Amino acid sequence: MSKTALKFCGNRSFEDLKNSIQSGVPYVGVIFAESKRQVLPEQVADWLERSPLSEDQQIVGVFVNPSIADIEEALHLTHLDIIQLHGTETLSEVLAIKERFKKPVWKAIHHSEDALERMGLFQGVVDGYVVDSKVKGHWGGSGVRFDWGQAPFYIEEGKRQGVPCFIAGGVTDENVRELVKLKPEGIDVSSGIETDEAKDLDKMSKFVRGTHHVSRISG
Repeated sequence: MSKTALKFCGNRSFEDLKNSIQSGVPYVGVIFAESKRQVLPEQVADWLERSPLSEDQQIVGVFVNPSIADIEEALHLTHLDIIQLHGTETLSEVLAIKERFKKPVWKAIHHSEDALERMGLFQGVVDGYVVDSKVKGHWGGSGVRFDWGQAPFYIEEGKRQGVPCFIAGGVTDENVRELVKLKPEGIDVSSGIETDEAKDLDKMSKFVRGTHHVSRISG
């Protein structure tokens, strides 16, 4: 039976975060970049105090082209386990962030003709990838899926580099089983587990069931 790590991302309220934590998924994501799901570090700190993560869970902070100061502020107020860079960050910028904060860094790669080449640029530097749909006006959370026929190439590239590759973009509780058949090491979902812009407990539980088994990435 396959093991798939899940990340429930885009938690924008205390209820969202609490529900994601209680779902038991190993990765819980919050977005500090400008978006409709943007939250402030002080909000996240308050929410986590009221609803702590379990020992098997990690919090992922999502940034888009951040300055060092942006990340410093978030880390000062919130204990982040993983920094996710979801913009057009360069290799030198990622190296600077890794050196400064000594935290695992995941890099988002938007599906395109040169996406595999871009993954190759970060080999040996990043600790994981999130491959997302390329949608004009959206860095992520668009609810649009890319051609999953291409997903195995990204998954294989992650394996070649020895790091997890999460597939994101348009995944829902209704189609997650289709994606699981491709055996991604991780799946990242935001809008696909929402109803009326809030995390939906029923959709979340169906999503977890649809992955057969949920685990945290080892190593």
